[in-house]
Amino acid sequence: MKPIKICIVEDLKEIREGMVSLLSLDERFEMLKAFSDAETATRELPQWQPDVVIMDINLPGMNGIECIKKVKPSCPDTQFIMFTIYENDEKVFEALVAGASGYLLKKTSLLKIVESLIELHEGGAPMSMQIARKVIERMRSAETKTANDELTARENEVLQCLSKGWLYKEIASKLNITIGTVRQHIHNIYEKLHVQNRTEALNKAFKK
Repeated sequence: MKPIKICIVEDLKEIREGMVSLLSLDERFEMLKAFSDAETATRELPQWQPDVVIMDINLPGMNGIECIKKVKPSCPDTQFIMFTIYENDEKVFEALVAGASGYLLKKTSLLKIVESLIELHEGGAPMSMQIARKVIERMRSAETKTANDELTARENEVLQCLSKGWLYKEIASKLNITIGTVRQHIHNIYEKLHVQNRTEALNKAFKK
């Protein structure tokens, strides 16, 4: 297997040089170039066409996310992995939308960093555990909101009851409404979700 060609964009000298030393000693990698700012990286990365770029976010001047946006069109085969102290939701999703395929925190162990670079090159999407959890939580939240945002509070209650397999009379008793009202709510749910039956409604609402 040919060595994975690596470039680094990191403004902190000790971290940048440490990463260069680490990867230069591993025959699975070919260390091409390390940059201390995004402006230089934006100009020169297209000339190098690396397999993987390790990108910091908090850089002087242009940040790492903007750098990816500018470089990605001219480096379509390059994979970008964020390497940063930031673990808040917005930074994570900004980076992923910009074109990053992985996201590691700077407290990640050296062994995990090496494993993640190989995983990324092989088509994976490595992320620190904390980041992966945030991504999953954000996706779940977005799915639920997208599916149910048109339903009223009562219709969502009925939908939850349907998900438990309850009969109409059980739903009516639980919510203290008539069976006729339950039927009307279910009719409204089907119309709003554009489905024909209970199974389709639950599949669409909960993305299962």
